[in-house]
Amino acid sequence: MRVPVIDADSLARNWWAVLLRGIAAVMFGIITFVAPGISLAALVLVYGAYALVDGVFAVVSAVRRHGSTDRWWVMLIEGIVGIAAGLVTFFWPGITALALLYLIAAWSLLTGVMEVIAAVRLRKIIAGEWLLALSGVLSIGFGVLLALFPAPGALAVLLWIGAYAIVFGCLLVALGLRLRSWQRHGTAHPATAAA
Repeated sequence: MRVPVIDADSLARNWWAVLLRGIAAVMFGIITFVAPGISLAALVLVYGAYALVDGVFAVVSAVRRHGSTDRWWVMLIEGIVGIAAGLVTFFWPGITALALLYLIAAWSLLTGVMEVIAAVRLRKIIAGEWLLALSGVLSIGFGVLLALFPAPGALAVLLWIGAYAIVFGCLLVALGLRLRSWQRHGTAHPATAAA
């Protein structure tokens, strides 16, 4: 089943939400490199804030897409999971390093799967969907690495998280800017124009 063209238009109209998600991820990544001696408690709070903000933007995007597509719920689930991950870190700040790593791994895996699904559904509608797919694959890979190797030192894990957040954020910023350009110029992906 093909996603309606209106879905891509809705995504382009909300380019700012994608861009803000990317900027939040880059800022989170930079903080982990600038302050590598950050305590685990501070990391938990920074991660919680990032996951909460990312989840809120995903929910806002899903609500705005409601009615324009029957797949808006995928983004809603991603947002709810992000909000839940953020709230868990705030309500239980004494969470252990291992539990935090598994929480981040699970969130990263689910987010990655949802992004790959969205990219596949949008592949014939927008140009640059590969950026969303690549960010999804990166999320899945990161989640798998954290789940398989949770025991490395805290600094190494902190740097993994920072690097992941910067690359993931840059991909979302690039996608957001491409969507913004598409909306401003009113140009469609060649497959859409041909239809």
